[in-house]
Amino acid sequence: MTLPQPATGSPATGSPATGPGAAARRELVLREAVRRRLLDPEDALLAVFVDLDGVAASVAELRAAFPPEVEVLHTFAAKANCLVPLLARLRGLGMGCEVASPGEFAQALAAGFDPARIVFDSPAKTRRELVRALELGAAVNVDNWQELERVDDLLRAGASASRIGVRVNPQIGAGSIGAMSTATPTSKFGIALADEGNAERLVEAFRARPWLSWIHVHVGSQGCPLDLMAEGVAQAVAFAERVNAELGRRQVEGIDLGGGLPVNFADDTTTPGYADYVGRLRAHAPALFDGRYRLATEFGRSLLAKNGFTAAYVEYTKESGGRRIAVTHAGAQVATRTVFMPDAWPLRITAHHPSGAAKDGGDPVPQDVAGPCCFAGDLLARNRPLPPLEPGDLVALLDTGAYYATTHFQYNSLPEPAVHGFTVDAGGAVRFEPLRRAQPIEELIRPVG
Repeated sequence: MTLPQPATGSPATGSPATGPGAAARRELVLREAVRRRLLDPEDALLAVFVDLDGVAASVAELRAAFPPEVEVLHTFAAKANCLVPLLARLRGLGMGCEVASPGEFAQALAAGFDPARIVFDSPAKTRRELVRALELGAAVNVDNWQELERVDDLLRAGASASRIGVRVNPQIGAGSIGAMSTATPTSKFGIALADEGNAERLVEAFRARPWLSWIHVHVGSQGCPLDLMAEGVAQAVAFAERVNAELGRRQVEGIDLGGGLPVNFADDTTTPGYADYVGRLRAHAPALFDGRYRLATEFGRSLLAKNGFTAAYVEYTKESGGRRIAVTHAGAQVATRTVFMPDAWPLRITAHHPSGAAKDGGDPVPQDVAGPCCFAGDLLARNRPLPPLEPGDLVALLDTGAYYATTHFQYNSLPEPAVHGFTVDAGGAVRFEPLRRAQPIEELIRPVG
């Protein structure tokens, strides 16, 4: 079977995982996964698949969106998918890594990232974690006044090769998902730039610390419009300009733009694209592109989400109150946000025969798609029109390459599923690559010590 192969970074299709050939590509992968028993109704009830061709195309699209004359460190936000083999592949594609915990820091190092290409952003960095980051030379974005004092103490004990910045909160408001909005007036992140006296105090902090040389800003992610994101960056740039002007020297040399490009979960189209975002940055903050500043980005979900899907077997079907219900092996343990916030995080679901072939025949029937967790709200979809599902069928949860694959919710001690990377050659041959093995039940009952 020969599949349509979109050009890498094509703005119309984004990556091989999106655009007109995406459904055929997923079906091909599902069929092959069933044939090789990576999906099995007894031994592999649930699995995640990450399109490695698509990941490479998304990275290429990101890099192409920024002008070559501007120095940019593109880092991948490890929180979006922290699997070490995938991080290593992203490193091979030229990415750095943004980490927000000691665990993610360890995973980035295990994936082979040069510490100088790691950005440490946790809002709750311990003294020990800061010591390690500064000793290794990783970039550190300071979150608050107390952390800044802690870094002062540590640098008095010895110099560091780390580039050190301050995260500012431009306090410009929220997008449509409050939990994903980090530039609200009362956000827990960063130093609130509009609070009385803070801007003046921060200018003096830079004056007293010649080693403080970057500004970090992140307005939010899903649900945040591009103009809101770009305006937050513009305020950070304006503050950098103020610092440099008042100090009479070019002390702020870099702007960390954060990440947060929203993902389209409605269909296979990649929109908005990185070029759209850069266009809004040019309109709101043109100084970013005139060579005055080095830049960093921290994209995660937008690089991975549409390059992955989750497949699970239907175990039983039933009717209750006139509603059809399909009970599957994918639920809150792999789709936590969708289950608990379905309006904010709806997922597309496709129905497949046991062979992996798409169920195309017949009229769609409204039905609930339920998970295996033992609580009533464990539903992936409510009253969703789908081809009638039967025991032994497969469902595919689309656009789940980020977060869903690795942010496991251990309700009912359900084990982590296997994660398989895949590539498809021009002739349609599928090659799988293990990214994480399925967690054995024995691991859940291993004795302490």
